[in-house]
Amino acid sequence: MPTLMAPDGTELAYRVLGEHTGAPLVCLPGGPMRDSVYLGDLGGLPAHRRLIVADQRGAGLSATPQDPASYRCDRLVGDVEALRGHLGLDRMDLLAHSAAANLAVRYAEQYPHRVGRLVLVTPGTDAVGVDVNGDDRREVARLRTDEPWYAAASAAFDAIDAGEAAADDWVAVAPFLYGRWDGTARAHRAAEEVQWNAAAAEVFGSQGAFDPDATRAALAALDTPVLVLAGEFDLASPPQVTARLAAMFPRAEFVVQPGAGHYPWLDDADRFVSTTVRFLN
Repeated sequence: MPTLMAPDGTELAYRVLGEHTGAPLVCLPGGPMRDSVYLGDLGGLPAHRRLIVADQRGAGLSATPQDPASYRCDRLVGDVEALRGHLGLDRMDLLAHSAAANLAVRYAEQYPHRVGRLVLVTPGTDAVGVDVNGDDRREVARLRTDEPWYAAASAAFDAIDAGEAAADDWVAVAPFLYGRWDGTARAHRAAEEVQWNAAAAEVFGSQGAFDPDATRAALAALDTPVLVLAGEFDLASPPQVTARLAAMFPRAEFVVQPGAGHYPWLDDADRFVSTTVRFLN
C-alpha cells in the first residue's frame, strides 16, 4: 500500500482501487477507527471512479501515533488535508461512511474550498449535535418484525438501550444493521471483530472533538453539492435522523436506499453505485 507522512510524522496508508485517470474519489472509513477493508470496493464503484481509500492512524495498515490524543476527530482533519496535499489535488470529491461523516464535515468546516462533492453514506451526526435516541431506532426496528431473527435481535436491542447489555447482545443485534441477514452479511459482521482499534475509537469522539455550533454554521454556508444516503432499515443511522443532517446543507440531496441497512453497498450494490455515480457526475 502507498503511504504518506502526517504532519506529526505518523505514517498513513491508503489503497488505490480502479484505473481511471480522472480525479479520484477519496474515501474515509467509519467505525470509528476501523480497518478500511470493511468497505470492500463499495459495490463496484472503482469501475466508475478511481478510489483512494484511507486507513486512519492506528487502524488498518496505518501506523500507531505517539500521541493517543491525536485519534480525536478534530485532530484527524489534519490527516485528511495531508492526504489531499499528497495526492496533489486542489479540490477533492470525498465519500465518508458512518462515523467518518463527522470527520468529513469537520474537514469541510475548516477547508470548504478543498471539497468538490461530498457523499455521506449512512452518516454519524455527532459533529452537528444531532442525537439518535432509542425511539428513533425502534421506529426502524419495527420494519423488521417479520424477520425470523427479529425477536432475539429486538430483545438484545432493549438490553443495550437500557444499559444492561451482555457481550452476546452486541452479536444478536447485528442483523438490524443489514438489509439481508445472509451469508455475506454474517461474514462481514464476523470480520468486524479484528478490524477495530477500540482504544482509538474511545478517543475519536472525546471531549473537544466536536463543536456543533461552529460546524452547523460552517455547513450552512457551504457551497458544495452534498449527497446524504441513508438505508431504509439502518438502526445505527436512522433515515429520519440523517434527514436532519441533510437539511443543514444549502445544496444537499437526501436519498433513502430501499431495503438497505448500514452498509448499503452490500444490500444492493447496483442501486448504491448508480445513486453515487449519478451524483458525482
